[in-house]
Amino acid sequence: MLPIFQGKLCQFLGKARFPSILLLGCLYIAYVLIGGLVFWKLEGGNVILQIEILKEKRTKLLEKYSCLGQNGLRELAEMIKSASVSGLSPDTNNITDGFWKFTSSSVFAATVVTTIGYGNIIPLTAAGQIFCVLFAIFGIPLNIVILNKVGKYMLAIEKRFCTFLEKKIDRGKCVRISFHSISFLLSAFLYFVVPMLLFKEYEGWTYSEAIYYCFITLSTVGFGDYVADNNSAIEYPEWYGCLLAAWIFFGLAWLALLINHCIDLLESLNVYLGRRKKEQNEQAAEEVKGQTEKEPQVQET
Repeated sequence: MLPIFQGKLCQFLGKARFPSILLLGCLYIAYVLIGGLVFWKLEGGNVILQIEILKEKRTKLLEKYSCLGQNGLRELAEMIKSASVSGLSPDTNNITDGFWKFTSSSVFAATVVTTIGYGNIIPLTAAGQIFCVLFAIFGIPLNIVILNKVGKYMLAIEKRFCTFLEKKIDRGKCVRISFHSISFLLSAFLYFVVPMLLFKEYEGWTYSEAIYYCFITLSTVGFGDYVADNNSAIEYPEWYGCLLAAWIFFGLAWLALLINHCIDLLESLNVYLGRRKKEQNEQAAEEVKGQTEKEPQVQET
């Protein structure tokens, strides 16, 4: 009974591809832990330094404004935090352009359905929060479908153009690889390098900050530490917000397409390794079977 149960269990695990799932799970956990270790080493020391600087600035502020006191400083910090959430600039009395105006509300709706979620604008009323939940439930799947359609359309155009070049040139496979490589480099330049230069010019960010914002936005991570078209001290051109929205939409479609390519590549590699392992097992089984068939013949002779 036990061998039969073990055989069924092994057959079930084999169908479920348990070893490959376990391997991918271990790889995923190791990747996350290694990333956490690297971030800890890179940012941990800087946090301690920033805390010391903050303590020093707080001490100097209390010495300069002795009448303020610790409680007054805490109240001032809470007031600045509350004002910042409401869209009031801490250093001026100007309202950040578009906090809960139609344009900024539309941008907020886009960040909800795309799951970017910068966090610079948040609904504070109960009605707004409930509507945000309902809006996201239907908007996120709709956004995924549309981006998937746009990404496939972009891929179809690329394939048609590639097929056209293959017919004109004899070396088809070489043309396909070269075309896809050039297409990837041009798309990366269009969605990362050009916006990086634009953000450096209009936002005043460094190159590293701009490229960091580009990837954090298009990957829908959206930390919210850097947000374009959100500085009340800067007068942006009228076309800036429209161009930003178009970049986010088509950039999300392109990056989703690129991620799908990577997933297909990993799945193809997994299938190839599984097929190769199966062939090796079948070959080993045939060798064992051949040896067992030869043994009786040797005994008869």
